[in-house]
Amino acid sequence: MKQVENAAKEPYKNKELLQPFLSCVDHSVSRETFSLFLDPETDLLVTLPRPSATELPSYYESESYISHTDSKRSLMDKAYQLIKGYSLKRKLKLINSLSNKKGKILDIGCGTGDLLSVCEKDGWDIFGVEPSQKAIALARSKVISSERIVSDLSSLDTNNTYDVITMWHVLEHVPNLMEYIETLKSLLSKDGHLIVAVPNFKSHDALHYKEFWAAYDVPRHLWHFSERAIRHVFGQGGFEVVKTSPLIFDSFYVSLLSEKYKTGRSNILAGIKTGLISNIKARNTGQYSSLIYLIKKR
Repeated sequence: MKQVENAAKEPYKNKELLQPFLSCVDHSVSRETFSLFLDPETDLLVTLPRPSATELPSYYESESYISHTDSKRSLMDKAYQLIKGYSLKRKLKLINSLSNKKGKILDIGCGTGDLLSVCEKDGWDIFGVEPSQKAIALARSKVISSERIVSDLSSLDTNNTYDVITMWHVLEHVPNLMEYIETLKSLLSKDGHLIVAVPNFKSHDALHYKEFWAAYDVPRHLWHFSERAIRHVFGQGGFEVVKTSPLIFDSFYVSLLSEKYKTGRSNILAGIKTGLISNIKARNTGQYSSLIYLIKKR
């Protein structure tokens, strides 16, 4: 793995306000250590140092990066794929609840194309963005409108706007956060809906596992959000959060992976127990392992 950029080169506008929060190891690829810093004004965590734009893709080169494959080899793979089928039905139900009309939907970070496939079959006019060439090949094989899945936002037709834009565990990966939110604003139709799902570092499983919490996933996750952070950054971008809801299964998947990082082995019972406790506590606090934010233009 190449040398990451020095933290002093990080272009974060409030860099002088950042406070040390936690140090984490990249368990998936490089075994390098990265630091998380808190911006107390926004409640946003920032990963430093940040790999350069040319080096960052190498941190995704792992068979364990399951959202870029349809693997069913390991127990974790099989659990992920089983839960994915149930989650797709829930996601489609949420999307269909937003409007009586099935218009244009853009799935940013569409992975292997499963959500686009179910939306297309349900009558939606689908579009997707996926930077991974391995994942995009799988995605295109699953849909009729394969030419509408591109590798970058800049490849989209600038005259198009979308009735629904979805980002399932994508926002934490984008380098230029506020610029990206401005782009989302230009892509979303006047009465459109933006669906953003991200991990929540205020959840019980995050507090329990600390530096071993798998959803920190440094350095691929450049940003780490709480609900206050999401409301702040989207508020700054001219949006408002109108509703939140949980991704219930995330606490189990993340806890199982966190146990492996913490203990060096698959401690299934401990992971399931922590995931369950996290969801039970979140029923009172709202601090689920991952949250879905329904967002509209102000």
